[in-house]
Amino acid sequence: MERHKSWISLIGFCLMTALASALVFAIIVAGGSVALASHQEEIQNLQNTQGEQPTVQQHSGESTFSGLITDSYCGARHMRHSNLTPAECAALCLRTGAAYVLVDGDHTYKLSGAKQYLQKLLGTRARVSGRLEGDTIKASSAEPLDQ
Repeated sequence: MERHKSWISLIGFCLMTALASALVFAIIVAGGSVALASHQEEIQNLQNTQGEQPTVQQHSGESTFSGLITDSYCGARHMRHSNLTPAECAALCLRTGAAYVLVDGDHTYKLSGAKQYLQKLLGTRARVSGRLEGDTIKASSAEPLDQ
């Protein structure tokens, strides 16, 4: 009789271990899903506040665009260096070879020229004046957006 008891104990132990492992795995997956959903919601809120279509105004061959001045590596998200502010992250990415860009929601324009203005407004919403050539804005000036 002792022999059967040890087999029953072993089967019970294995069954309880499998159930406990399945419960732990389900909790981990549920927690990851909640974290991912809240992160996606944060990104969507950030895009909604930062990424409306730009106001484009034409004045004697130049246009005025509004959007977020950032770098071409991270764009508006700055997840690469999440411990830095958007301005610090963009500055770091620019030092490693990224280019200035203007993000206006669904569209990203490359920026050239007026680096003295762009550098001061890095990581902020701004109004950029210049000529649009393809997907590049030849910037002549930039100023912060009044919020």
